[in-house]
Amino acid sequence: MYKQYFGFSELPFSIVPNSRFLYQSQRHSEAMLRLTAGLGEGGGFAMLTGEVGTGKTTVARAMLSNLDHSVHAGLILNPTFSNLELLEAICDEFGLEYQSGSSLKTLNQLIHQFLLHNHANGVQTLLVIDEAQHLSAEVLEQLRLLTNLETESQKLLKVLLIGQPELQQKLQMPQLRQLAQRITGRYHLLPLDSKEAASYIRHRLELAGGDRNLFNSKSLNLIAHRTLGIPRLINLVCDAALKFSYSLGEKTPQYSTVQHACNEVMSFQPSFQPPTATKPVVSANVSYLSAAVIGAILAVGSYVYVPDLLEPAIDKWGEAHYPPMSATVIEREVFPEQLTKQIHRATNFEQGVGDLYKVWGFQPSMLDKLCLQENEGAFICDRASGNIQALRVADVPVLLTLERDNVESFAVLYKLGDEKAQLLLADKNVEVPLNELEQLWNGEYHRISRRYWQQTMKFGMRGTAITLLDQKLSQVLGKPLATDDVYDLALKEKVMTFQRWQGLTADGIAGKNTLQRLAEVAPMDAPSLSMSEENI
Repeated sequence: MYKQYFGFSELPFSIVPNSRFLYQSQRHSEAMLRLTAGLGEGGGFAMLTGEVGTGKTTVARAMLSNLDHSVHAGLILNPTFSNLELLEAICDEFGLEYQSGSSLKTLNQLIHQFLLHNHANGVQTLLVIDEAQHLSAEVLEQLRLLTNLETESQKLLKVLLIGQPELQQKLQMPQLRQLAQRITGRYHLLPLDSKEAASYIRHRLELAGGDRNLFNSKSLNLIAHRTLGIPRLINLVCDAALKFSYSLGEKTPQYSTVQHACNEVMSFQPSFQPPTATKPVVSANVSYLSAAVIGAILAVGSYVYVPDLLEPAIDKWGEAHYPPMSATVIEREVFPEQLTKQIHRATNFEQGVGDLYKVWGFQPSMLDKLCLQENEGAFICDRASGNIQALRVADVPVLLTLERDNVESFAVLYKLGDEKAQLLLADKNVEVPLNELEQLWNGEYHRISRRYWQQTMKFGMRGTAITLLDQKLSQVLGKPLATDDVYDLALKEKVMTFQRWQGLTADGIAGKNTLQRLAEVAPMDAPSLSMSEENI
């Protein structure tokens, strides 16, 4: 529709993985280098993880496209296999003929003969499995057994696992420790920062034959901020902006058009609600009491400070204001003035909760920002207490309650390193040493988690909620998935096993406490606190 209008030879922002459009950011280049090294001589397994839409599949396809004739590669997408189905899929991918109803032993022998034949001809066999977080512990163990065939110097089958962050958690289960020990290369792919996002957009515009400066700097910053640097969302927003710009007859997309595109695209993401200057219309069917409550909430919300766009750069006050640490640690009595001022600005609890939702990738409603226990929205928000080590183990962003000069303030902890933490204070990114943070923080924090189940579940019930419950329990317990959507005796036993593990009453009923604990233990699409490029 807009291809000819803007002079493109092809559409620049398709969400279909295309290795030709791979933007070689530093982290993408490092990912390919690290994984290639991990799959080198002697290696058996490599693992690439990342949040949804960060470009994992594109990186994998780029790696495959660069392989020479000495490597025979196979790619399996979206696997939800049993042991037998996994072996059948491998045979199908490599063109190995087998009879329907063949046993595990028969298929294993067929694959081993294929691997030996390739090795005898100087060919290395590589199997790439995308969306590997869906594989059960039993199937992953079967995959490990396939790699047991080896020479004195190398494995005859090398495997690259690609998946979302929960794949890392799955490999921490005791029954998968042998597989985890065989992973010789791993990389966690993070979203793009603001500079990389801008370069990414310009790169795709140029490859498609268009003007690389089609979007102005202000629009690029907005896109990076609203999409959190996730390439798939960047593609969707840019594509929508170009469509709107074409329909309006603009020579280049205006900032207001890009804003509209961001709101349009992000409103379809889970829990996203685009900001609007207009007041919501209350249906005539809503009771006067409900309307009054909504009006009160909006009235409170109207006083909430609407911040400017996040500055992408991190103010590293720990480096700018503090001298390098010597062998002798000298306790400082005075905090940097600029940091203290920023802390005093961050006194709005609702804004802090809103920033926490944004770090998770969601635009909260007014009710979400109030962090009410009785809120039946898509998230659960509650207050807790702990220490830095507990937050490190939980590995998800939280809202810290800080106190400085008798002023209570709120900061989102969104990255946590060995010696420093990155905070979001009143919509500004700051980095502070942990010893300074511990002086400001009394241990109280607020956390959010996705609400995947709206009611208590028990024996005899059925439906999609039951299926999801079985999937998450099977993931954390390393149990095989059920074949139907019924809360049967097998699922009840899984619930009781999980309850005993978590110190809950083992009654086999998935109630509020059990479901909330499960959401914390097996979070879905949850951001990580890790500051490193590689999450080991």
